[in-house]
Amino acid sequence: MFLKGLRFGMLLQLAVGPMCLMVFNTSATYGFIYGLFLVFAIVLVDALYIALSCVGVAAVINRVKVKAVVKLAGCFVLVLFGANTISGVFNLSLLPDIALFYDASSENLFVQGLLLTASNPLTIIFWSSMFSTQMIENGWNKKQLFFFAAGCVSATVTFLTTVAFVGSMLSGFLPQVIMQFLNVTVGIVLIFFGIKLLCKKDKDEADGSIEP
Repeated sequence: MFLKGLRFGMLLQLAVGPMCLMVFNTSATYGFIYGLFLVFAIVLVDALYIALSCVGVAAVINRVKVKAVVKLAGCFVLVLFGANTISGVFNLSLLPDIALFYDASSENLFVQGLLLTASNPLTIIFWSSMFSTQMIENGWNKKQLFFFAAGCVSATVTFLTTVAFVGSMLSGFLPQVIMQFLNVTVGIVLIFFGIKLLCKKDKDEADGSIEP
């Protein structure tokens, strides 16, 4: 079951998202160790969301009004951090003059990773739907589901650690203009995902369903 979860998780990782790019950019800019702090933050939130999906929290978040608030908050965080990442290339900051937002320390990167990864709590709904489908189709018990989930989390650790390592190895070969381009790219991707999250139409919304 663990290997099945690992394979499934690796397939999901192939759909490169903004956090993957941020891990690469962080490692290329500050080094492998700093990239790992970001990886740990991402893995922690993913593991938490998987655990919450297993206990039914997705049923609450899936309510229309709650989901609308979640989308708005997630969009705000992603767009704000994305815009600040781009402005940082020009030595400007859109966020308050707080160490969390501009000082590249392990603690700050970890907290930023938590905020950015948690900005899309609709992930809980995805995991909940996926686990429910797997349990029904395969007749899994809770123990089997646990090992499958552990495999999915391990895939995130493995993939992003590799991305961080590659980024740190390339850091000495990438000129400053390329590093700035990476920062702008990460910022644009964060803004794109934030707007995409807010504009995404769910099936029940498209059908005009009303929350009970």
